[in-house]
Amino acid sequence: MKVAVIGLGYVGLPLSLQFARSGAVVVGLDIDATKVAACNAGNSYIKHIEGAVIAEQLAEGRFSASTNFAIISEMDAVLICVPTPLNRNREPDLSFVLQTGRSIAPCLKKGTLVVLESTTYPGTTDGELRRVLEEGSGLCAGKDFYLAFSAEREDPGNPESHVGRIPKVVGGYTPACLEKAKQVYELAIKTLVPVSSCRAAEATKLLENIFRSVNIALVNELKLIYGSMEIDIWEVIEAAKTKPFGFMPFYPGPGLGGHCIPIDPFYLTWKAREFGQNTRFIELAGEINTAMPEHVVGRVTEALNSVRKPINGSRILLLGIAYKPDVDDERESPSYVLWDLLERRGAEVDFHDPHVPVIRPTREHPQFAGKISIALSPETISEYDLVLLATKHCAVDYAMIAERARLIVDTRNAFAGLRVDARRYFKA
Repeated sequence: MKVAVIGLGYVGLPLSLQFARSGAVVVGLDIDATKVAACNAGNSYIKHIEGAVIAEQLAEGRFSASTNFAIISEMDAVLICVPTPLNRNREPDLSFVLQTGRSIAPCLKKGTLVVLESTTYPGTTDGELRRVLEEGSGLCAGKDFYLAFSAEREDPGNPESHVGRIPKVVGGYTPACLEKAKQVYELAIKTLVPVSSCRAAEATKLLENIFRSVNIALVNELKLIYGSMEIDIWEVIEAAKTKPFGFMPFYPGPGLGGHCIPIDPFYLTWKAREFGQNTRFIELAGEINTAMPEHVVGRVTEALNSVRKPINGSRILLLGIAYKPDVDDERESPSYVLWDLLERRGAEVDFHDPHVPVIRPTREHPQFAGKISIALSPETISEYDLVLLATKHCAVDYAMIAERARLIVDTRNAFAGLRVDARRYFKA
C-alpha cells in the first residue's frame, strides 16, 4: 500500500512513521523544504521522535519526504494533516486544508482514498473539501474516489502514548468510503472506532477538546474563588481525585496552549451560528481561560508590590515556553501572552526552557522569534526580581530556584513540597 501524508508536523510525521513501520510505503509531503530535507537526512525536528527511527524507515525504503505533490497520482491513500488555526477575528481558517485540496485534486486517480485528519467543524470534509477535490479532479466523491475524516489523537510528552495503540475514530462520506478508510487504517492502527459519517467523526473530535476546555475553565474559576477564601485549589483537587467514581481531575494554569484546546471549541461556536444555535457554555469557558494570563500578571504585580518594587523596570525570568511539560511544542502557549503583557507594563523579560533553546517564528507573536533560552544557575536566578513559573518541566532544578529566587510566582504548583519562604512565594 502506498500512502501519502501531507503535513510533516507533530501529527503527520509520527503518523507517517507508524504506517511505514506497519509495512506501507509512505511519502511525507510538506511545503516546508527544510522539514523535507531533515527527514530525508534521517534527522528529527520534533523532540519526542528520534532521528534513528526516521533513518531506519528511510533505509528500509518505507519512508521518504518530498515537496512534489504530483506524486499523489501514485498513491492509494492521501492523509491530510495540516493546521486549522483561527484567523485574527477568532474565526476558523481553513485555508491550509482547502489549498491542500487544490494541490492534490489534479493528481487524484480513481480509487484513491482521501482522509482529512485536521480538526475542524462538522461539514468540512463532505462540504468544502469535497467540493474542492471534485472541482479540481473532475471525479465524484463516493463514486470515483473515497473520502473520509479521522482526527488525530496525539499526546506529545506522554511516553505511554503511541499512535498505533490509540483507538481511532473514522467516518466516511459513504458506507463504501468508510470501508475503504478502515481497510487503510487497519494496517497501522490496532483499534478503529467507525461512526456513521464524516460529520459524526468531526463532532467527536470537537467534543473531546471542548470537554477539556470546559473542565479546565471550571478549575481555573474555582482557583480564583478558593484563593479568595485562602483555600489551595491544588490540595482540593488532590483530595477530590481519591474518589474512585464520578470525578476526573483537571488542573488550573496560566491559560490554554497547544494546537487543539484553545482553538477547536471556537470551530463549533462559529459553525453553530449557521444553525441559529448559541454556544454559551463553550464561550464562557473560553472567556475564563483567556482571562487567566491577566490574573497571573496581577499576581506578579502583587508579588513585586510586597517588596515595594514596581513592575515597570523589573527583571522577570519566565520559566517554560512550551505549552505543556517536557515537550518542545510551544504552539498557542500562554507563556507568549504572559510575556507580551509583562513587557507592555514595562518589565524586562527573559526565559528559560530546556526543550525550547531558541524561539521559532509564530504568527501570533513574531516579536519573540530568535530569543534564546538563558542558562540556569544560582547566580543568574539571583539577578532577577521575580521568577514566573509557566510550564513545569522535569528537567528544571526547582529546589535551587526556591533557594535563590527573590520572588516566585507559581502557576503550576511546581514548588509544592519544597521549602520556600512564604513571604517570597505566590501561587497564581
